[in-house]
Amino acid sequence: MCALPVSHIWAQDDDADEPIELAEEDLDCLKCHDDPKLSVKLDSGETLPLYISTQDFLGSMHNENSCADCHFDIDLDTHGKGESVIASKRELGVAMGDTCRDCHKKKYREYDDSVHALLIAEGSTKAPMCADCHNPHTVRSWKLAEAEAAMPCGKCHQEIFDASAKDVHGLARGDRKNPGPVCSGCHQAHGIKAASLGTGLRDTCLNCHKDAFAKHEIWLPNAQLHFDAISCPTCHAPDAERRVNLRLYHELGGDRVQLIEKSGVPQFVRLTTAADQASQGLDDRALLGLLKDFTHEEGQGKIVLRGRLEVGSGVEAHRLADKSKAIADCKVCHQAGAQVFQRVILTMAGPDGRPLRHGVNEDVLNSAFSIDSIRGFYVLGSTRIKLLDYLLVLVVLGLAGGIGAHMAARRWFRRAREKRKGQPIASQASSGKSTSADDSGGP
Repeated sequence: MCALPVSHIWAQDDDADEPIELAEEDLDCLKCHDDPKLSVKLDSGETLPLYISTQDFLGSMHNENSCADCHFDIDLDTHGKGESVIASKRELGVAMGDTCRDCHKKKYREYDDSVHALLIAEGSTKAPMCADCHNPHTVRSWKLAEAEAAMPCGKCHQEIFDASAKDVHGLARGDRKNPGPVCSGCHQAHGIKAASLGTGLRDTCLNCHKDAFAKHEIWLPNAQLHFDAISCPTCHAPDAERRVNLRLYHELGGDRVQLIEKSGVPQFVRLTTAADQASQGLDDRALLGLLKDFTHEEGQGKIVLRGRLEVGSGVEAHRLADKSKAIADCKVCHQAGAQVFQRVILTMAGPDGRPLRHGVNEDVLNSAFSIDSIRGFYVLGSTRIKLLDYLLVLVVLGLAGGIGAHMAARRWFRRAREKRKGQPIASQASSGKSTSADDSGGP
């Protein structure tokens, strides 16, 4: 243990006018806890460090809180004298999270609606809680911390974190005049939603790149259609693999909302497995039947598909290049056999917002059986349905034949009319000649 002189334990808070001085009760706690070797063995077998640096705590955002403000359940008469009653670090984190809620009500409301909170509610032992991102004894204002150092996202999303550090945004984070965004700039810090939901991330891009649509309209035909059906990284991560994502939507009363699976009801896996028993990917007929099954189970409205071009993974979505390297060649997509259409998946949002996926045969994009199921996704030169091409040829030939037959019939009827008109004249002329001959041969 270390003895700490009470009169000297204070520090200047960056946001306060006067130095912060700890109360005697808190200093009593730190007499034991300001020891790097202090720890306790938990029932789970884990070792829980109990070390709290006095100087780090004085420099934290919580330096005006007393120990008892958060640890109000501790009995000082028995504290540290018996075996630990904490089962695991996870259990402690859950319990202390409720304490955070008492002061941080607004942030907690955002967190309660996040994908992280939904995962915890489902029993996840990995989804982050407050203390996983914010050490309560050392947490500092984000204004004072280095941008990336303040982002604990890499603890779980290391591969994405590393990719982002090297892309156009990551390289710009050191720019003081126009710094690139950190994780929370696009995904939020507490109200994090699954990236697969709706158009949230596209709209986030447009929050910073406000003139993006106007600039695309200058050179890109049907710019709005492209913005609706193509994710930004599809073109701005030129080295990424791409795919067609057919997302399930519920169409009811003129409204169309993304279909989200109900908690505890594994509808997507059950129906897709039944439709694709060979696990070879859904074909055109299976996909059409699947939509009918979803519609039947919903009981009202209609389940439809909305196609979107996107990159193949979250890692690739964070490998954005400079805009000068973005794909601007229409032929990348608008040609027969384009690589981007060789991989197709079907997705539905799970209860926590994360996508549930099932493979689809790429042939569905060119099948006549898909006319109704994916009627809203058509790409000139790429997703051509051959039957429609044949029907178009027949229609053209039929029109040409009809016009030709009509013209031929007109000519035939005209000649027939002219012939009928000419017969009386010829007969009358012949009769006139005969009468003249008789007159001239009289007595």
